[in-house]
Amino acid sequence: MRVPFNDRAWVGRSDDGEPGDTRRVFNQVIPFSNAVQVRRDVPVIVGFGSDEGVRRNQGRIGAAHAPMELRRVLAGLPAKASMAALADAGDVVCDDGDLEGAQAELAQVVSDVLASGGRPLVFGGGHEVAWGTYNGLRLHQQREADNAAVPLTLRKLLIINFDAHFDLRQKRPANSGTPFDQIALDCAERGVPFDYVCFGISDLGNTSSLFAHAERLGVRYVLDVDMQETQLSQRLHELQQFLDAADDVYLTIDLDVLPAGTAPGVSAPAALGVPLSVVEAMVLHVRTSGKLRVADIAEYNPTLDQDKRTARAAMRLAYRLL
Repeated sequence: MRVPFNDRAWVGRSDDGEPGDTRRVFNQVIPFSNAVQVRRDVPVIVGFGSDEGVRRNQGRIGAAHAPMELRRVLAGLPAKASMAALADAGDVVCDDGDLEGAQAELAQVVSDVLASGGRPLVFGGGHEVAWGTYNGLRLHQQREADNAAVPLTLRKLLIINFDAHFDLRQKRPANSGTPFDQIALDCAERGVPFDYVCFGISDLGNTSSLFAHAERLGVRYVLDVDMQETQLSQRLHELQQFLDAADDVYLTIDLDVLPAGTAPGVSAPAALGVPLSVVEAMVLHVRTSGKLRVADIAEYNPTLDQDKRTARAAMRLAYRLL
């Protein structure tokens, strides 16, 4: 189900009367229906309100309420000079158990945003959001190919996931733990490489079976113990090598990659996790590469959060993507 743009989330403090630029993010937001009037590459928020994938994966539900809460936190952040505009395309909501239908609807919205020249930033929801975001990018690429006057060169897609878990489960029906296995199967059917890099994997959060499956699929990954602040320079070097070999990037962030003290509001809080400063630096590096096409942020559960710590961490990362 589609829920249109709701301006009630986009409110915040006004500093009128103070000297200089006092704009905040909520001052910059327009409905996506008007986004075609804005310059290309305008970021467009899309909400995906879904608990169904987490429920199927036996996790703690509550992430369906994330998109509105994340908007509220983002709304009050300062709007820097580089932020000319921000559009909001509303939400896709899964409230009837039809996860597959909701993911297909999300794919349509993401494709429409890309077709307009916008850059989608999707707020989940559980990590089942990834299957919808990915399909939106593929749908857009297929439309571009169909409408091209001459055959388009196959573009190399790099999927970057910040996550404590591979999310490569093979069990069906699909859930929040299966999206990248679904993507791997889709790539095999299309005859294109499955180029998947996962930063922050917990060796205690994934079974031996999942590690073996990742190896079979050629997944590149870095454990959380190798993602600490002293190792950031090495991780950025590796990330740049991955980016150099790609044409387009789909970036997805599962907030359970962060330490539990930073992100308590997730279904599976991390005992160790990756420091926010490391994730932020790497996310910004992806953004400035010029290759980022779509991104999403998953697994925020406001019912489990404490003092909005998780929401603030999530919106710090989102802000770097704007």
